[in-house]
Amino acid sequence: MVRVLFVCMGNICRSPTGEGVMRQRLVERGLDTFVDVDSAGTIAYHAGKKPDRRARDEALRQGVDLGPQRARQVKVEDFDVFHIVLAMDAENLRDLERIKPKDSEADLRLLCDFAPELPVNEVPDPYYGGDMGFRNVFKIVDTAVGRLIDHIESELLHLDEPRRT
Repeated sequence: MVRVLFVCMGNICRSPTGEGVMRQRLVERGLDTFVDVDSAGTIAYHAGKKPDRRARDEALRQGVDLGPQRARQVKVEDFDVFHIVLAMDAENLRDLERIKPKDSEADLRLLCDFAPELPVNEVPDPYYGGDMGFRNVFKIVDTAVGRLIDHIESELLHLDEPRRT
């Protein structure tokens, strides 16, 4: 099993969107039993809270339910549990690099690294763009998650059986 962790600052908009989109797309592609997904924030300010209402609303418009998720802070132990740790922006990446143990083999990178065709290399903070910011974040995350799943399927899972649809 491959384990993936999405990380943003507060774990109430971008990383829960990543987690929710990935869970849904894995089910759609028949890969949900091969990949475990979670999300966390670099700060604990929102710990225990639901994702932002606007993130939940946009996700539901796109057929993804973020409702069951609750925010949590990333822990040093996460680098032992997760194979891939994905930061939403460069600031999150720097924060994660500071706490990642030197002996950790976790693959730490930006989510958008998996989708170089996107016009951005980071998932922007949606709070600066209002409702349209949340729509934009969903589109970026959905595209990058699709490419991430392609990568996991081709490079990490090495499935011998045909792809299930």
